[in-house]
Amino acid sequence: MCHEGKRSEETALEDLGRVRLSKNFFLREFLHSEIADFHRIPNIPDDPELAIEAGRRLCEELLEPLEATFGRLTIRSGYRNRAVNGFGNARGLNCSSNAASAADHIWDMRDADGCIGASACIVIPWVWDRRHELGGWQSIAWWIHDHLPYSSLCFFPKLWAFNIQWHERPARRIRSFAEPRGMLTKPGMANQHGSHHAFYALLPEPVNVPKVNL
Repeated sequence: MCHEGKRSEETALEDLGRVRLSKNFFLREFLHSEIADFHRIPNIPDDPELAIEAGRRLCEELLEPLEATFGRLTIRSGYRNRAVNGFGNARGLNCSSNAASAADHIWDMRDADGCIGASACIVIPWVWDRRHELGGWQSIAWWIHDHLPYSSLCFFPKLWAFNIQWHERPARRIRSFAEPRGMLTKPGMANQHGSHHAFYALLPEPVNVPKVNL
């Protein structure tokens, strides 16, 4: 019975990983966690339906337009369940608290306002390979700000990797740990509205951007 039960769980996880979130993305790509793998903590959604719902919005509205415009994205990290994220936070492994990560990296946990959301950390090789021409991470940050319904972006120094979040109540906030560090924009700042085309004039025109109000 124990062997059969374990096999049943493995089959269920295989089936979950095959769930197609959008044209080019499957849930399995987002379940990998180095913390979970190294410390042998299963990174399986507690609420698969909610994780799939939030993940689909992330992929369809943000990741698909980026991949259509810039080519293949690299997924650095995505979904973390409560156990993995809580462990990472307690060990100082660059994970926020579970409350702060709800509707963010914890796709299947609503935030304090009852909203859903999902985040992934990605690298865009096309952009990184042209970093010397583009001048700074702000180029892709402002491109996303002007074209996509993101909620938050957070950039990191290595490879210009960044967290990109979809949220049903988007905050429209960009910050960075890459130089220049700090807050690039958020509601209330003078640069929040209007076109920022001068910062991304060398980037291609967007492809397959969803019809939403920014």
